[in-house]
Amino acid sequence: MAFTDTTMFFNQNISHRHHCLLNKRAPFCVSGSITIEAALAVPMFFLAIIALCYMMEVMSVRTSIRSGMQSAGKMAAREAYMKPVLIPGEIEKTVIESIGEERLEQSIIEGGSQGIRCEKSYMSPVTGLMEIRVNYRVFLPVRFFGQITVPMEESCRLKGWIGYEKTGFLHRDETVVYITETGMVYHKDYHCTYLELSIKTVPSNEVDALRNKSQGKYYPCERCTGRQPGEEVYITDYGNRYHSSLSCSGLKRTIYAVPLSEAAGKGACSKCG
Repeated sequence: MAFTDTTMFFNQNISHRHHCLLNKRAPFCVSGSITIEAALAVPMFFLAIIALCYMMEVMSVRTSIRSGMQSAGKMAAREAYMKPVLIPGEIEKTVIESIGEERLEQSIIEGGSQGIRCEKSYMSPVTGLMEIRVNYRVFLPVRFFGQITVPMEESCRLKGWIGYEKTGFLHRDETVVYITETGMVYHKDYHCTYLELSIKTVPSNEVDALRNKSQGKYYPCERCTGRQPGEEVYITDYGNRYHSSLSCSGLKRTIYAVPLSEAAGKGACSKCG
């Protein structure tokens, strides 16, 4: 009896497969349809998991940026009485240190720690009101459609610790410009080539024949010592001085972000103004 049942089951299975192959009107067999559904469901499941993880990482990055921004704001507010200006470079440094450079390098932020930009941050020396803005871009983890990045911005407004101010609140849409301690012009672009110092090292015996990007000649710096034969000196693309010391104050520049109305007496930059 057992042998007969086994033979009947085997014959029915062969007949079912034969029917599936010969009957062209039957779209799929039951086993084939289950395989196709599984092949479609599994990738969709993993895609949903990746999307969920990506959303959690975005929220984690935003929370970290806000925490670092608040730390930078508190530090700037504490120093507002002695230094009533906001230096975007210092804000960026404080934000990065608060979050952790290693954390940023491993995040979905484009450029890692170098992708944190605070050039839109400013403070009014008159009212002490400051607005800190952190701009960055996040990229998609799956590059199926190419390198797609999404711009993000976090901002906060706070008051420097300079005492009570009765009137004079800043207008939110007021233009922010950038000035230096000794500069005679203001800049609208924080990354203007006149603000960024691109320092290069050249042999001292070749500096007389070199010209900057404005075709100007390089002269010895008044702050650092003169050159010696065979020494290397330091020059910049738009400067007209060469330096024998990399720590010379002529190679350092402090940039302040202020509202345009408070840059009175300064002209606009010929490049970005």
